[in-house]
Amino acid sequence: MKEENSEIKLDKPIMMVGLMGAGKTSVGRALARRLGVPFVDSDKEIENAAGCSVVDIFSMYGEAEFRRVEQRVISRLLDSAPSVKVISTGEGAFITPAVREMALKKALTIWLKADLDLLVKRTNFRDTRPQLLHADSRKILAQLIAERYDIYAMADITVKTCDESLRRTLSKVVGAVEKYINKEESDG
Repeated sequence: MKEENSEIKLDKPIMMVGLMGAGKTSVGRALARRLGVPFVDSDKEIENAAGCSVVDIFSMYGEAEFRRVEQRVISRLLDSAPSVKVISTGEGAFITPAVREMALKKALTIWLKADLDLLVKRTNFRDTRPQLLHADSRKILAQLIAERYDIYAMADITVKTCDESLRRTLSKVVGAVEKYINKEESDG
């Protein structure tokens, strides 16, 4: 894969969506570098706005309040300069109807789709996932797959991720974005 900037011409943000452990942050950061645009992690922006961690927000205020803050932060990110950037979102962001509607209207959405075994492997040793703390991660992730994969499938682009190198996944994402943009231009 070439390391130079891609010939991809964007006029709006790219938003990475999917379950925890799918690679939204690592792939999103690499994609932003490849495209020569800024990278923003919506969870980090939420933590900056709230002055505490996502885990703390969940435990002190609950998921409903977290989702309200998340919606405001993502709205700001989609509408702020620069217009072209890569935004990594938390796993529940795209599930929220208002966030999904904003994202589908204002961004190019990419779902990183991973299977259960890969998600379990990638999330087992982290304590930054509020829903997996003190719980059976395999059971919770299987439930989230059942509940959310049909919603994630509404994203503009789906890229199946595997237990492979970041370089390989990035190559698949760049190829899918190029194909999507070329199709839009030809349908134009």
